Amino acid sequence: MSVLPGGLRVCVDAVPQYGRGLAAVALTVAAGGDDDPAGRHGTAHLVEHLMFPRSGREGSADPTGEGYAALVAGAGGVCNAETHRDHTVFHTTVPADSLPDALAWEARRLLDFAPTDDVIRTETDVIGEEIRGAGDAGRYWESALGALYPGSRDSFGTRAELAGITAREVEAFFRSHYTAPRMVLSVVGDVDPARVMAVVREVFAGVGEVRAAGEARVAGEARVAREDRAAREIRTAPLPAGRLGVAVGHPLPDPVADRPAYLAQAVLAQVLGRSRLPALARSARDGHHLTSATVTCGYHGQWLASAAPDLTLAVLGRAPGTEVGAAVDIWRSVLRAVADGPLPEAEHRRAVNSLLVAWHRQADSLPTRAVALGRDALLLPGSAGPDALPAELRRTPPAEVAAAARALLEGPVTVTELAPRAGTEPAPQKGTVG
Repeated sequence: MSVLPGGLRVCVDAVPQYGRGLAAVALTVAAGGDDDPAGRHGTAHLVEHLMFPRSGREGSADPTGEGYAALVAGAGGVCNAETHRDHTVFHTTVPADSLPDALAWEARRLLDFAPTDDVIRTETDVIGEEIRGAGDAGRYWESALGALYPGSRDSFGTRAELAGITAREVEAFFRSHYTAPRMVLSVVGDVDPARVMAVVREVFAGVGEVRAAGEARVAGEARVAREDRAAREIRTAPLPAGRLGVAVGHPLPDPVADRPAYLAQAVLAQVLGRSRLPALARSARDGHHLTSATVTCGYHGQWLASAAPDLTLAVLGRAPGTEVGAAVDIWRSVLRAVADGPLPEAEHRRAVNSLLVAWHRQADSLPTRAVALGRDALLLPGSAGPDALPAELRRTPPAEVAAAARALLEGPVTVTELAPRAGTEPAPQKGTVG
C-alpha cells in the first residue's frame, strides 16, 4: 500500500490472470449511516447518490453534460456504489486501457462535488423509493443492531429527516468526511502498478485536502456507543412481516481484536445453515415448530464487510400456535447441541469448504476484490488481506465453532417478534425448514 502526501491510501493489485484486459477501481470512504448528523439521517446515503452527477457544469472536466456513469458506460464499463453503516464504497470496472480516464473521472467528481438544491430534491425522492422498496431482512438486521448498540444507524436514512436538507448541509458533510485520510483507493486487474501510481499522483492531487472543523471521525475509530452487558435478552417492538416469525440477533466478536473468534462465528453460521436447520423442525415439542430459518453472519449477511459492532442474525418462521418464546427455545436448543459438541469433522469440513468456495468465486470478480482490499485497509487495520483468508478459515477448528455457539448462548441477545401485516393471514405450513 502507498500513501499520498495528503493521506490518501492507494492499493494496487496486478492480477492479469483474473483481469483479462479489465481493471476495477474502488473508492472506500469512512462515512456511513453512523456518521449522519442529528436530524439528518440519510446524509451519507444522499452523498453517495450525488457522487453520480447527471450533468456537467461550466468549468468542469465534463462541460458537455455527460455524467460520471455515462462516461464509464461510454468506455464500455460499469459502475455502482453502496452505503453501509460505517463506510461508503464506489466501484467501477472498465477496459484496462481506459483506466487512466476512469481514475481521472473518479478524482474529478470528488474535486467538483457541488450539488444544487434541485438535484438534491431529485435524489431524495429516489432514496425515498429505495427506502419504500427495502426488503424485510434489512429491517430485522437494523432493529437487532439498534437494540444491542444504541446509537447505530442504518444506511438508508428516513424520508422525513432528508426532507428539506440543503446543498449547504450536504456539502458540509462531504467536506468533513470525504477527506484523504478517510479514503482508500483500490485498483485491481490487468494493470501496471507503477503506471497506476503515476496517474493517481497526478489526478488525485488536491483531493480531500479541504477539512471542516468538527466531529468527523478518523478511519477505524469506533462510532457506536457500546456497553458491557451481562447475558440477557433484549425484546424489541414487533415488526410487520409476511408471516409469523422471530428475528434473533447476537453480537459478533471484533474482527480486528478477536479475528479467530469472528471467523468461528462465520463457520458456525454455515454449520447452522447447511446442516443444522433441519434439526429445528425435528425439535418440535407439543406440536410447536418452526417453518423456516435462515442464519446470516455479518452486515446484512456480508461477513468481514463492516467493523465492529456487527451481528449474527437468525430469522425463524413460526407455525401458527408457536409462541415467540417457544421458537427462541428451539433456536437455543440447536445452539446448545453445537456448543456441547464435538462437531463432526465432516460437518465442519463442509461448512469451511462452502465459505472457501464463496471466497474463491469472489476472488475472480475484479470489483469484489477491489472492494475487499479497500475495506480491509479502512475497516480492518492489521489484516493480512483477502488472500490470507482461506488459510485463516482452515485454521478454525471444530472446538472453536463449539465455543462460538457457547458465546451466542451466554451473551446478550435481541428478540424481535415478526407479526403478519394487517390484512394478511398466516399461510398453512407443513413444518419443514426451507
